[in-house]
Amino acid sequence: MELCTSAPATLLYSKSFIVSLPSTSICSPYSFKPTKQFTSLSISHTCHQLSHYSQRKLSLCARASASNEVVKDPLSADLIVKETQEPNCRVPGYPSGRQVPEDILENYIGTEGVRKATVEAILKRTLPHAMSLVEGRALNDLIRITTSFSEMEKTYASLSILRYDVVVEVAPEEKWVPEDGYKNLKVVVELDSEIEAKTAAERELKRLYKNKSTMRIVKNRGLQVGDVVVLDISATTVGQDGSEVEVSAAGSKGFNFDTEDGDTVVPGFLDAIIGIQRGETKSFPLAFPDSWKQEDLRGLPCQFTVECTELFYRELPELNDAIADKLLPGCTTIDQVKESLLERYTELEQTAKAQATDNAILDQLQKMIQVEIPKSLFEDQGSQLYGGKLLEIQSNMKLNEEQLEALSKPEAVREFLENQRENIECLIRQSFAVGDIFKRENMQISTDELVKGVESSVAEFKQLKQEYDEESIQAQVQEILEGAKVLEWLREHADVQYIIN
Repeated sequence: MELCTSAPATLLYSKSFIVSLPSTSICSPYSFKPTKQFTSLSISHTCHQLSHYSQRKLSLCARASASNEVVKDPLSADLIVKETQEPNCRVPGYPSGRQVPEDILENYIGTEGVRKATVEAILKRTLPHAMSLVEGRALNDLIRITTSFSEMEKTYASLSILRYDVVVEVAPEEKWVPEDGYKNLKVVVELDSEIEAKTAAERELKRLYKNKSTMRIVKNRGLQVGDVVVLDISATTVGQDGSEVEVSAAGSKGFNFDTEDGDTVVPGFLDAIIGIQRGETKSFPLAFPDSWKQEDLRGLPCQFTVECTELFYRELPELNDAIADKLLPGCTTIDQVKESLLERYTELEQTAKAQATDNAILDQLQKMIQVEIPKSLFEDQGSQLYGGKLLEIQSNMKLNEEQLEALSKPEAVREFLENQRENIECLIRQSFAVGDIFKRENMQISTDELVKGVESSVAEFKQLKQEYDEESIQAQVQEILEGAKVLEWLREHADVQYIIN
């Protein structure tokens, strides 16, 4: 006996993406005759905003319906199972192994029982065909049958039609604006002047040299450039009602200020305190520049009051080969110290420059690619990012169990996701862009590269005595290698301009 279906089915993605499936004819051999002729199959697919848990749970149920797998629900307590051997199941009057006529079997089981078995069997056979339409695009195999079994039975019994809806989240399509724009990237990379190797090496030598000085108390004179001063600073501004308002963010008690680092304070601050003596107080007006790092202080005019509590000068040793080893262990001359520092900071400059270039390229890519981000993917990426931040906090601050529990609550995660939405979506668009370029340019990762990467990661987990999942590691290594290959290709083909700030 054959079971045949022939009907147009429609596959819907989100609100705008529509794919029509042409009429098909599927004939499947079946072991028994259904009580109703199966004539039509309609599959509706929509990308719903579902929670992670419900999608995974329903996905497991759907997979169990589509195959002979047995999916076990996790239990909150131990389960004791007792197995009892029952006699062979057979229709009375028919020995085991003998074929039972269909009408007798139907009378024995009952029409409703046959119908249930028929609906379930058809569902198992047709669901894999339905899912083949989104093969390779479904996200983590998250599928959900939204039509209840009782609805299927009812429709099948009354209309001789089995109809059910399947919801699945699929990878959205990417669109480049302009098309293939990544092939002609023009990228401007802004570099901080502080990463320039020669300047950084000179600054580090100066810092090392000053660390070898002896601090002496200044007597009988005021502050000079080169001195170190301890200040109590307060600041006020004029409020909207004309009253004096304290600006606590601009104040500091016991502020240790090296006058050779004058570029770290508000412009004009150093000039205003030159000549101040220990125990003396000075008051002067200054305004924060519009480029100030602290946003709430930008452009704010303030009246500063500064008291000098301590004043020191440095007594420095002579900068010669005799102190070379003290500045940088292993060096015997000052020239060796300078060469070593320059070599170190040249490597750092190249690393920082490469990182800045990659960041600029990725930022450009995410602006050029258009993609609708599924909610589950957003939550996945955001949760991973939050987990990484939590580990970082735990490593730096050694949180106790109560603090860790508070930070792990769903509301804390949700707040993080909302606050970081723009950043998370940016990372996802970058990931889509890199993956699409990898496929478009037919790039390949060799087996050796993948194996070495996995082995390296596994070795690191073992060294840290942490648990790991090798399949997850392989996926992560694959993604990292693909990203590195794409960025290497883009750096070679992009027009990159560097600007030093």
